[in-house]
Formats: sequence, structure tokens, C-alpha cells
Amino acid sequence: MNNEPWLIVGALVATTFLLKGAGALLMGDRELPGWFPRFVEYLTPALLAVLVITQLVGSPDSAGMTFDARLAGFAAAVAAWRLKAPVPVVVLIAAAATATARALA
Repeated sequence: MNNEPWLIVGALVATTFLLKGAGALLMGDRELPGWFPRFVEYLTPALLAVLVITQLVGSPDSAGMTFDARLAGFAAAVAAWRLKAPVPVVVLIAAAATATARALA
């Protein structure tokens, strides 16, 4: 049995606890600077976008990018979302577009 994934998860948990503890220890009773909440507000969607894009065009087989049917599903989901479709409908449209693109390829 390969324990490597659990070691990585454990290391991430320990690092998270250490960082949270260090922040509280270093800041003490002081308030955060005024720019920090705005920074965090913009950082969250940026990180989510990076995760989505790397999962969308990343390829585990090579170091490059892969453009396949997932892009068609993503484009359809963005279009449906911009048209204010409910989330379940957006998911169904994305799945249908991806399946159609794979069937045509």
C-alpha cells in the first residue's frame, strides 16, 4: 500500500496548523492592516480560477497543455451562467456540451 498521499495530507495539515498558530502569535492583539481584507477578498477568486484552469487544460501525461472537450463544456457553462441559468442547469449544459464534443471528436 502506498502511504505517500497520506504523508502529503499530514504534512499539509501540520503546515496549516503551524501557519495559523504563527499568525496569531506574531499579530497578538494588533489589528490587521487595512489593505489585508481587500487582498484576501481578491485572492480567493484568483486562486479558484487558477485551480479551474490547471484542471481544465493541464495534462498528467505531458508537461504541456491539453485542449479537449472539457473546454467546450467550460465555455457552455460560462455562457449559461452569464445568462443567469440556475446552477443545476449550468451543470447539465456543461455535461451535454462536453459529451457532444467528445462524440464529435
